[in-house]
Amino acid sequence: MASKASGDIREPMNEQAIANMYATMRSEMSQFYSKITELEMEVSEHSLVIGAIQPLDPSRRCYRMVGGVLVERTVKEVLPAVQRNKAGLEEVIARLNEALEKKKKEIAEFELKHKIKIRKADTEANDDGNRKEGSAQGVLVGPANE
Repeated sequence: MASKASGDIREPMNEQAIANMYATMRSEMSQFYSKITELEMEVSEHSLVIGAIQPLDPSRRCYRMVGGVLVERTVKEVLPAVQRNKAGLEEVIARLNEALEKKKKEIAEFELKHKIKIRKADTEANDDGNRKEGSAQGVLVGPANE
């Protein structure tokens, strides 16, 4: 009888450990998504800077923030550095995307192995069916300038 009781105690602990591992894995995946988004924003900022300074005279003065200090350089010196930084960011994003895909596969295998089902997906599907036509998200249109 004592062995039965200890077996019952172990099962919830095991389920709790699985739930904790699953939550940790989901958290790591979320961190990958947020880091990728952050770096993609930086890449777009680099693209804007490159687009703005590329047509300028290479000898024209240009200011660049280096380690929190504003440094005066020329367009000729700054443009290649910004392009290298952008390329480096794109490389990091590619690596993070690969790591994200591995994490997704790992989570999918973990879900299959431990028979994890997510209930939220069912309720979200019902919510989507109940939405009205005018409840679009993420679009804000201001008055036209005349």
